[in-house]
Amino acid sequence: MKDAIVIIPTFNEIENIEAIIRTTFGLNKAFDILVVDDNSPDLTGLKVKELQKEFKDQLFLETRREKSGLGTAYIHGFNWCLDRDYNYIFEMDADFSHNPNDLERLYNACHIDGADMSIGSRYVKGVNVVNWPMSRVLLSYMASIYVRVITGMKIHDTTAGFVCYKRSVLERIDLDKIKFVGYAFQIEMKFKAYLRRFKIIEVPVIFTDRTKGESKLSGGIISEAIFGVITMKIKSLLGRE
Repeated sequence: MKDAIVIIPTFNEIENIEAIIRTTFGLNKAFDILVVDDNSPDLTGLKVKELQKEFKDQLFLETRREKSGLGTAYIHGFNWCLDRDYNYIFEMDADFSHNPNDLERLYNACHIDGADMSIGSRYVKGVNVVNWPMSRVLLSYMASIYVRVITGMKIHDTTAGFVCYKRSVLERIDLDKIKFVGYAFQIEMKFKAYLRRFKIIEVPVIFTDRTKGESKLSGGIISEAIFGVITMKIKSLLGRE
């Protein structure tokens, strides 16, 4: 068993899943991979099962009954990893918007530089986003500013989904009390770590929008993030975090 594992949540990622798995296993640093698949109709999970024959004791699959949201997929994955001996647990998308080559940089930020949590950040050094329309870049960038103002976190990319956690961070956060399921989940996890005074480092990365498959972004997810942040901050002020 490796000391680090990458959780990849999937729903209809058949066009990307084999390539992302092979690229990750081709890195100099050894990572295990856990795919949490929401019973994808395109048979993403079946492809992972086929690849498990090649990557025994490296590639793992958890299949859920239905599509239940990004946040719950990660919580499922976190609990699975915490039942094992991994010291570094990663979040990464399946669609190559997160470059697997940056996993080693996130790992080093924690393992060598002493971070408890490292974030692959699009905005810590300017705006590093490729292939997004300007409207979406502005929405994402302004959302991060909004979250920083409301929460007080000194994090430039508060909605980032490319993250490395030390095991101790996830052990200190009550995962059963995480409320949000969309992009607000990413904000909530960072806020919980921030409130517990964990050391958080942002590592600059280039985010490239997917070229295969369909985005899962929706209006409901955006609304959850906008209004959920205010609720989250109020509860923290009232000592109900």
